[in-house]
Amino acid sequence: MLGVALGIGVLLALVGCTATESCGEYQPPMENQERPRMGHRTMVTSRLLPVAPQAMVSQLLERLEASVNLEEAANPSVLLAMNLAGGDSDGPIHKWLLQEIKEEAVRRAQKGREGKEGRQQLLGDQASTCSWGAQPSCPLCPTDMTSGQVALHVLALLSSCQDPQRVHALEQTLDLIRVLQQKTDEEMAKLEAEGVPKTTLYSVGLDTLALCLAEAAGAQGPSVALAKQVLSPESHLSVDTRAMVALALSCVHDYVELQDVRELLREALRTVSNSFLDEQEKRNGMIGNIYSMGLALQALEATRKFYAPRKWDCAQAFSVVYAHDYQQPMAMAQVLPALVGSSYLDVAGLDCAATKDMSPSQQLPLFPKLGTHGVPRASIHVYYTITNTLQGKHFNYSTTVTVPRGSTLLRVMEVAAEENPQTFSFQTEQTFWGPYVTSIHGLAGSTDDRTYWHFLSAGNALEEGVGTYKPQDREHIQAVFSTY
Repeated sequence: MLGVALGIGVLLALVGCTATESCGEYQPPMENQERPRMGHRTMVTSRLLPVAPQAMVSQLLERLEASVNLEEAANPSVLLAMNLAGGDSDGPIHKWLLQEIKEEAVRRAQKGREGKEGRQQLLGDQASTCSWGAQPSCPLCPTDMTSGQVALHVLALLSSCQDPQRVHALEQTLDLIRVLQQKTDEEMAKLEAEGVPKTTLYSVGLDTLALCLAEAAGAQGPSVALAKQVLSPESHLSVDTRAMVALALSCVHDYVELQDVRELLREALRTVSNSFLDEQEKRNGMIGNIYSMGLALQALEATRKFYAPRKWDCAQAFSVVYAHDYQQPMAMAQVLPALVGSSYLDVAGLDCAATKDMSPSQQLPLFPKLGTHGVPRASIHVYYTITNTLQGKHFNYSTTVTVPRGSTLLRVMEVAAEENPQTFSFQTEQTFWGPYVTSIHGLAGSTDDRTYWHFLSAGNALEEGVGTYKPQDREHIQAVFSTY
């Protein structure tokens, strides 16, 4: 990750913490400090000193900025991570991300508004002047973004000291908080009626966190529902979901006044944080998989008071992160805040007036440089199976694909489709985590019936997406149509 192979012992020495110490020196807030209000951002949240070597943080920031592609949609998680990790806020990449995120929010809100029959007639000439939903005379503007996408935009704007209630772009002004409140209400309505949210509990956690940090109404109800989900014996939430929920509950806990609600949130936070510590102890530092470590580390930092006096072996946890060469932008964006002793809880308290010139973004190319490939790579054989026993006519097809060593699973699927399109054709959509397979053999996953294509190797779920996972020779990859 640093360009040279640093030993774990050296890295831990640079970090300066032992197996029994907390990561960095805890700095409690000064007395009589109030939570920052929008437009007056001075860091007042309790934070730790940076826990990773500065060279590592700088290297990841460089890599994250180099991943930005001007031909693709801006990723709010990248801007959020750059702000939390001290990226150059005056650099061209930061400025482009911020402007593009604001324009994307307005564009998609406008698209959603125009998609509703009669909405344009209702707005009339107000469309270019009113803050959709910000004034009583304006109907709330819908958007084709999911609640989680709206929440990420809110967090990215907050971390940039922008007011998400007045997002101005393309000669329009949008109240993104009102949109988020509406989206969250839709999630909660389905959760209460059917036991599952409209999208995922991870998104509900993200929604709750964004509403809380924006000091908007509507965070307490979802926080109670999320706490009950965490404490339910029938609940089997992923590490990512539990981590995001813990961040959200930690925010709400500090500001909720009802004692019974505070106790419920406290119990849920104790449960999540101790489960992470238990798993870390059993798995030599790993919590979930390498791609869930970023959020897990953020959650453990944010919930320290809920597992006290139990100690966190931070050296063990961070050694797992140091040993991995992060390349995927979303994974880097989630782990970077933890590496500087921060978390998403800090987005509303950043001092945007401070210039942190640690990111050489102005000298970086906007696109990663292509390497030379003069030496042909040896071929490998990958066994590939697609299976459906859930819907319609069941099927189970297998093939053997020959690809160059180091090829991604996506390339394996492309070769299979080229050789037998009638059987192995597939479709993808681009996400911030890379290409996401939506359909194989004409069968598409659906949020309505909660189905998706699940990828496994020798029966074990893959920890990477099809765009980054590289199968080994004679590995058996299975794509199984599944429910969640």
